[in-house]
Amino acid sequence: MLVLPDRDAAEEAAEALGERFELDEDPQLIREALAGEDDAEDAQWLVVVEDPDGRLSAAELDDFAAEWDGWREEP
Repeated sequence: MLVLPDRDAAEEAAEALGERFELDEDPQLIREALAGEDDAEDAQWLVVVEDPDGRLSAAELDDFAAEWDGWREEP
């Protein structure tokens, strides 16, 4: 799962992720509101990547997420 700062970054990253790593399924985008915040500006966006075969390395995903000022988290 990649955590990104805004929707635009998440949408761009999801598209690039599918192209760069040739994923079988499109990543899923999820808006995660920060605790106590209702404003859409105060949200992080999650890009959920399914990798049942373990083809993607943690280091590759860390570097990829950093390109959009994001980071990787384990679910």
